[in-house]
Amino acid sequence: MLGMKGADVQEKSIWKIRLQLMKPITWIPLIWGVVCGAAASGNYEWKLEHILIAAACMLMSGPLLAGYTQTINDFYDRDLDAINEPYRPIPSGAIAVPQVISQIWVLLLAGIAVSYALDIWAGHDFPTITALAVGGSFVSYIYSAPPLKLKKNGWLGNYALGASYIALPWWAGQALFGEIGPKIMVITLIYSMAGLGIAIVNDFKSVEGDKQLGLQSLPVMFGVGTAAWICVLMIDIFQLGIAGYLISIHQNLYAAILILLVIPQITFQDMYFLRNPLENDVKYQASAQPFLVLGMLVTALAIGHANII
Repeated sequence: MLGMKGADVQEKSIWKIRLQLMKPITWIPLIWGVVCGAAASGNYEWKLEHILIAAACMLMSGPLLAGYTQTINDFYDRDLDAINEPYRPIPSGAIAVPQVISQIWVLLLAGIAVSYALDIWAGHDFPTITALAVGGSFVSYIYSAPPLKLKKNGWLGNYALGASYIALPWWAGQALFGEIGPKIMVITLIYSMAGLGIAIVNDFKSVEGDKQLGLQSLPVMFGVGTAAWICVLMIDIFQLGIAGYLISIHQNLYAAILILLVIPQITFQDMYFLRNPLENDVKYQASAQPFLVLGMLVTALAIGHANII
């Protein structure tokens, strides 16, 4: 029901099936991205109004728009999933296609409505959060849908995914409580290159289906072993690059903490992922990603302390 590999094929409740389509496990990084953006703004306060408005932003980013993204992806991937993961709700016949389409529209429109309400609360002259919601939803559409279907290209698709999971919710959280300027956009887009590496991890479960349907994921283009190394190097190098940036703006303590958080990620890469990426992808993500997302918060706190916008 969380949307992880190995779902229960016996589930009959239509509401549980709808939730499974939305993959709640994928909401966590977007919710965390909002937290990071709020921290980076330097203006978040621990008071009831800010807590509630941040929760609304998390609702928009996670359950609504990430739920929309996951549902539309499953809709356009139903032929691929019939090969790789036939137990998923659509290829298994657990939910009808018209029901899936209605879910896509409800989640999309609700997410945009919440984003507009957030702009009103923030007093924005330009509806920044609404623009982010619409832009992110469009990227989600072209990621999954033909003719563009960005996911057909391992580099473009995975970077679109990485940026959507790191940069977009960060920008939403920071715009809600402060401002987003060119510097913070560049920093978070660079951080999204580590997200590209995380996105590659998801490609290993679909290698056979990708080959049959002509999708150029990195494991298909470079082979499983080489793609695994590309994946971990992207994750590590760009986090260390961000640590270097923090040193350059004299946030040395935060930089040291970020470097320390990269070390266990490298350890789990060696223990699990590089040895057998096809079998250990979920185990690796569960072990290593908490350290990556903690590193994001450390970076956000450093940026807020340095007042970077």
